[in-house]
Amino acid sequence: QAQVVESGGGLVQPGGSLRLTCAAAEAMVGINRMSWYRQTPGKERELVAAIDSNGNSEYAYSAKGRFTISRDSSKNTMFLQMNNLNFGDTAVYYCRVDTTWYDYWGQGTQVTVSS
Repeated sequence: QAQVVESGGGLVQPGGSLRLTCAAAEAMVGINRMSWYRQTPGKERELVAAIDSNGNSEYAYSAKGRFTISRDSSKNTMFLQMNNLNFGDTAVYYCRVDTTWYDYWGQGTQVTVSS
């Protein structure tokens, strides 16, 4: 019954692909911006990609050309297609859902890039 749940992480070889999914509760209303962050131990959580209610997106420099963010507003879901993964992409990926009154975080999904 969590408000925001991520899925799709896993172990992948360098150059491989993963598709992450963020599912916000169907009852959640007033969603404006949805975004993906990632974090490794000892480092601050950093923005990977974001998409607003109009479908406009932005990406971190390291994600441009490799990652694609998308959104299905009718189902309160968001996706992150990650291609050509490298070792630097290893992290816990978190979904953030910004509403008019509250900002929600998921518990994260682990992405590990290893040969």
